[in-house]
Amino acid sequence: MAEQYDVVVIGAGPAGYHAAIRAAQLGMKVACVDAALGKDGKPALGGTCLRVGCIPSKALLDSSRQYWNMGHLFGDHGITFKDAKIDVGTMIGRKDKIVKQFTGGIALLFKANKVTPYYGFATLHGNRLVKVKLHDNSGHDGGEIELTGTNVIIAAGSDSIELPFAKFDGDTIVDNVGALDFSEVPARLAVIGAGVIGLELGSVWKRLGAEVTILEALPDFLPAADAEVAKTALKEFRKQGLDIKLGAKVSRTEVVGKGKKKEVVVTYSDKDGEQSFAVDKLLVAVGRKAASKGLLADDSGVKLTERGQVEVDAHCHTGVDGVWAIGDCVRGPMLAHKGFEEGIAVAELIAGLPGHVNFDTIPWVIYTEPEIAWVGKTEQQLKAEGVPYKTGSFPFAAVGRAVAMGEPAGFVKVIAHAETDRVLGLHLVGVGVSELVHEGVLAMEFKGSADDLARICHAHPTLSEAIHDAAMAVEKRAIHKAN
Repeated sequence: MAEQYDVVVIGAGPAGYHAAIRAAQLGMKVACVDAALGKDGKPALGGTCLRVGCIPSKALLDSSRQYWNMGHLFGDHGITFKDAKIDVGTMIGRKDKIVKQFTGGIALLFKANKVTPYYGFATLHGNRLVKVKLHDNSGHDGGEIELTGTNVIIAAGSDSIELPFAKFDGDTIVDNVGALDFSEVPARLAVIGAGVIGLELGSVWKRLGAEVTILEALPDFLPAADAEVAKTALKEFRKQGLDIKLGAKVSRTEVVGKGKKKEVVVTYSDKDGEQSFAVDKLLVAVGRKAASKGLLADDSGVKLTERGQVEVDAHCHTGVDGVWAIGDCVRGPMLAHKGFEEGIAVAELIAGLPGHVNFDTIPWVIYTEPEIAWVGKTEQQLKAEGVPYKTGSFPFAAVGRAVAMGEPAGFVKVIAHAETDRVLGLHLVGVGVSELVHEGVLAMEFKGSADDLARICHAHPTLSEAIHDAAMAVEKRAIHKAN
């Protein structure tokens, strides 16, 4: 006899655990199934983001930033030191401790909200029947169990895309998971893909001493970002020593040698023809795909798109009565915070409450140095759409707090409608912009104008003043900038 629930959630990543907890808060009987195991082989909640994505990568970014600053910024502050060293094992251990703290935290939240966890691989069948192949150490004695839900929420997440000529071996050719666990700093690291993962993890190991080459097939750097932001970021990354090659299409890789002499020969083509070079480690970071393999039985009724994503409507409903899907396994940006909001929205829709996610105001962040962040439309998008607009920008080099911090690189750009002054986008590159971008999110959610941002009093001295002055610059009235 199958266990009966009001809601069965498949996946305990950002989307899934938010959906499960919110549904439980609304009085529903909830089960959440998750297949992931931690480094210790035990069940670990939190999905890719918490276990091998957002959280661990930021831990390493912070550790590597501390080390980099010792050799590149501390001298300007009059701070000197000798023989700075990095203990990679301790750094990785710190990262693992943080991950364990948060995976355990979700387990505690499930317990507090009376969400029943099941640890194993789930497959959805017809009539909202979920069959779970349990892990042997799941606490449910292994084997298989059946769950049924009045509603089922699919939150299966995503997996790294593997290239046919660069298969992951977990040692020399790795995805983001492997790049978070190198036992030592590789002397030479190549990265295929200059996206978020490639730039962030490439930055980590560059700061720690690796020679890093990033190969990007596209001719333009970060085409999704504002063109001026991307140009500034590329300049700063190259100043830091990241060798970023654009229009470089990798055609093959070959692992040669054994033991400590093992290396990867990477062959690529660019405007100068075919070239090859050898590295100690290769990180493949060309994107992610929906984790839909084995997720749906033939009788589930749920459809997949050509890209393998679960097909849903604007409200995350699959078209099958009582079956929903959210997060990385559906359309839209593969961002943890997008999954958060979809999980909450679907739980509230099931409860008969309003639920909606505004894709136009989802912020994007790349946690490099300088950080890159944006919300809304870019200039290139608005030009293509024929939307009249005006802009105002302001450099961090003219912001007292940024200069005092020794972080003058970058700028803020506000884009507003030329006729209504409504904010259409906020684009930033510089120190701390992952926190500043939310001023743009709020302004856009409340249909605010550039003048609204310009008339809000910002504390001095703060980094946020750059937004204030950029908004004033829209009408060429910035005080600290020669208009």
